[in-house]
Amino acid sequence: MKISAFQMKDVINIVDGKKIGTVSDLELDLREGRIDAIVVPYNKRFGWLGGGSEIVIPWRNIVKIGADVVLVLVEESRTYRVSEDSEHLR
Repeated sequence: MKISAFQMKDVINIVDGKKIGTVSDLELDLREGRIDAIVVPYNKRFGWLGGGSEIVIPWRNIVKIGADVVLVLVEESRTYRVSEDSEHLR
């Protein structure tokens, strides 16, 4: 799969069935040769994630990659990074 095709997929949270956004970028570990996380532009309707411009979802939270969507497990109570100031949310 090409990165350009991956970036066109919607990211859906399986916890509540809501669309988080679309993949805008990937975080890579070049030493290990793997994808560490997907990056999704921040959507204001997810107020519990705080202020920022991008949501970084760890690769381990991806449940399934389909033809049109990426299903992820994003729970409110867990820590997710919003990458404007490289802060961690608690």
